[in-house]
Amino acid sequence: MLFCKNVRRFGAENEISTGMVDVAIKSTDGHPLVYLPHHDYYSDAHLRDILTKVRCFAMVGASATWKRPSFYAMKYLLKKGYRVVPINPRSAGEEILGQKVYGSLADYSGELDMVDVFRSSEDAFDITKDVIANMAEKNIKVLWMQLTVRNDKAAELAEAAGLTVIMNRCPKIEFARLSGELGWSGINTKIVTAKVLRPPRI
Repeated sequence: MLFCKNVRRFGAENEISTGMVDVAIKSTDGHPLVYLPHHDYYSDAHLRDILTKVRCFAMVGASATWKRPSFYAMKYLLKKGYRVVPINPRSAGEEILGQKVYGSLADYSGELDMVDVFRSSEDAFDITKDVIANMAEKNIKVLWMQLTVRNDKAAELAEAAGLTVIMNRCPKIEFARLSGELGWSGINTKIVTAKVLRPPRI
């Protein structure tokens, strides 16, 4: 049995998300035996909705080391027109790719549409609590955990607070996939569309 989990989509109030699906295996008496987490799957429409509406986001765990994945992701997303605010207490006051580094979310005075977590799954829970503490002041709507980063307790906490949550996905990779750029290198993205994914103009 497939059913949609009643969560709030980014940019829509009181709407049932079609981007995340729960799978329930029921016994003969109709009671669920096993639930597979709905964060195992996100529809392309759901990811596209987020990536086209986000303008500015914090990257927690951003690194100035060019070999680190966070550096590549930040560089790519800056080129696509997003404003990326690097958060790293070890590099506070310095710059990464021309962007000032802040020690914490609270240190940044502007608004943020999204927080991208480039830390371990274990760290994600405390980071989520920090995001929730700052979401009202900074108007944060989305908590995005990078590829290999997943914390279901953090996701449950964030969704209860009203945040849209993405886990174990990279916004750089998803943007390239949905925009068709990955297909240029011969990778089958399984996407056939005339629509070009573009970030909003800042």
